[in-house]
Amino acid sequence: MKLVTKEGLRKLDEELKDRQTRVRQEIAGAIKEAKEQGDLSENAEYSEAKRQQAENESKIAMLESIIKNSQVVDDSASTDGFVKIGSSVGVRFNTKEVTFHIVGASEADPSNFKISNESPIGKALIGKKEGDVAKVETPSGAMKYSILSVN
Repeated sequence: MKLVTKEGLRKLDEELKDRQTRVRQEIAGAIKEAKEQGDLSENAEYSEAKRQQAENESKIAMLESIIKNSQVVDDSASTDGFVKIGSSVGVRFNTKEVTFHIVGASEADPSNFKISNESPIGKALIGKKEGDVAKVETPSGAMKYSILSVN
């Protein structure tokens, strides 16, 4: 069972509906247009549209599985001060300060500081509180993250 926030589930559901309607329609249009060009055996547009169709159907199946097998967690702000899924955690490591948002694995977006509860940093932060230090083992050695705030 994968954990997901309410917002994450909403986004997954939106993507699923978009792929089931708009994307399917666009691909069907591309296939129809390619068929009208004649010989399908040498039609690159047709082959590409069929590839896109297979990729979209695969993504739809994956999204349906994630949604079906996900458990929505209460991601409201932490009232007890402990890091959990849904928490925004201000940390200091080396000389940098950054705020991570802890999310379920299917919602992770490290470039936007959304880290999975299953990631090494996420695992180290879960259950900690302001003032604690989380240690994360990396290939280059242990990193220490000082927790500055939990919201």
